[in-house]
Amino acid sequence: MATVELTRQTQALLEETLPNEQDIDAKVRQLIQAEHLRELGRYRRTDLALTRKYNLTFDEFTAQHTTRRMGYSWEVEQDAMAWETAVGGIATMERKLKELRELDREQST
Repeated sequence: MATVELTRQTQALLEETLPNEQDIDAKVRQLIQAEHLRELGRYRRTDLALTRKYNLTFDEFTAQHTTRRMGYSWEVEQDAMAWETAVGGIATMERKLKELRELDREQST
């Protein structure tokens, strides 16, 4: 296990931000989880906005070759890239959150 030293100021900020009885490791995991949830929300908002815009899921969008059908316009290409990033990001954030939950369960037993 790696050991990391925090300055007193950083420790104080961590205590102020997450004032509970958890150890530093648990607090850092909690901050990581909050960041992953924030990113997951951003990816889901992008997915929802593009689903509404095209009235298709991402899988339907790609299966129907929507970018080609719409003449490879700059807007559609940008949307396709943003949507692909969002769908991949959702999967990644969900996987990372699952790993954090499993680690929390291991640490609490």
